[in-house]
Amino acid sequence: MNQYLLSVYDGGRRAPATPEDMHAFMGRVIALEEEMDAAGAFVFGGALHGSDAATVVRGGTGLDKVTTDGPFVEAKEHVGGFYVINAADLDAALAWAEKVVEAIDHDIEVRPFRATGRVQAGL
Repeated sequence: MNQYLLSVYDGGRRAPATPEDMHAFMGRVIALEEEMDAAGAFVFGGALHGSDAATVVRGGTGLDKVTTDGPFVEAKEHVGGFYVINAADLDAALAWAEKVVEAIDHDIEVRPFRATGRVQAGL
């Protein structure tokens, strides 16, 4: 079993406008995550705060290190959330990505996830 990172791209779309819209949105997300979990695909997922909450640390040590407010690069899109999933292959990961797009109406980038350190693939 391989792991894949499904990055959710936020292009500045607004959050659901009404409590009813938010309830419907969250219902789709919960149903998707329950489906992933039942299939053994769900490993971990989460939403990120907006890019205005980002802090960037650039290389160096001591006085050479630079910390700045804001995203790493200026862009119209930024990563707004993610899933790490188990999938047999890229085609299976792409099928899950399509379901994420249907549920949240955001673009998804799919990449093989290379587990390191304490995170172990396939557990």
